[in-house]
Amino acid sequence: MKSFPFKITLLGFASVAIVLTSCEKDQEIVVDDSQSTLQLAKEHAEKIGYNPDDIDIRDFLYPDGTSDERIFIEDDIALSEEQFFALEQIESLNKQYRTFNLVTGNNRTIDILGYTANNANGLSSKAQTGLSWAVANYNRLSGVTLNLRLTFGTNFQAADLVVYDTSSSNSSSGGVAGFPSNSGTPNKFVQIYNLESFSTNVNEHVITHEIGHSIGFRHSDYFSRQSCNQSGEAAGSAGAVHIPGTPTGWDPSSLMNACFSANTGGEFNANDITALQSMY
Repeated sequence: MKSFPFKITLLGFASVAIVLTSCEKDQEIVVDDSQSTLQLAKEHAEKIGYNPDDIDIRDFLYPDGTSDERIFIEDDIALSEEQFFALEQIESLNKQYRTFNLVTGNNRTIDILGYTANNANGLSSKAQTGLSWAVANYNRLSGVTLNLRLTFGTNFQAADLVVYDTSSSNSSSGGVAGFPSNSGTPNKFVQIYNLESFSTNVNEHVITHEIGHSIGFRHSDYFSRQSCNQSGEAAGSAGAVHIPGTPTGWDPSSLMNACFSANTGGEFNANDITALQSMY
C-alpha cells in the first residue's frame, strides 16, 4: 500500500486522497541461473494472472528490526519465494476474489497482537484504536466462523498475526501483508506505515484491508484497478477465485479495492460481508 498526493499520481483519485494499493501448494522450483529472481518472478506472475509490472523484490522488516527479502505483489502483498512460486494459475471471474488458501479449522481463532514496544515499530495510540476497530469489523459479523482475539504487547513470537509500524523504513503511507499458508494458518506479519497524519478511520481501513489479505482476500478490483484510475492489471483468464453471491463489475465502496480515498469510513460494505460469509 502506498499513498500519493492529489490526482496527478499513478494511484490517484479525482479528489484529495491517500491512495493505497493493497496483497500454496508444495512444489519444486527450478531456477535458471541465467535469469534473475525478479525476471523469474515477473514471468511467473504473468502466468498466474498478475501484472508483471506490479512485482518487485525488496526487504521486508520484522518487529524486532530484522528483515529478509520478499517478493511484493501490487505493493502491499509480500510473499517468500517459496510462497510466491507456489501460487498457481486459477479461475478468473468477476467481483469479490480470494486466494486458493484460506484459514482452516482451529486456526480460525486468530490471536492478534498489536505491537507496542517502545521502539520505532510500536503502534501509536491512534493506530491501536484503528486496530481495535478493524478487529471489531470482523468479530461483529454474523455467520462468520472467524474469531479474532486482540491483545497489545511485545511478545510477537507467540501471536498468530502481528500488526506493527514500519514508518521509519518507508517514505510512503499504507500497509503490507501476505496470504494464508497452505497449512491453513493466516499470514502472520502486517505492517502499517506513515498513517499518523490521517484519521483513525483511515488506520482502521488499512488494517482491516491488510487483515483481509492475511485471511485470503485479493483486491476486489484486481482485474481493472479502477479504484486507482488504472486499467492495466488485466488478468485474462487466470488469477483469482470468484466468491459466490457477489455481483459482477466494479464495486466502488468495497473495502478490498486496491485504492481508496482519505475520507473512507473504514467499514465493510454489504458485498464484502457476503464474501466473508461465503469464505468463512
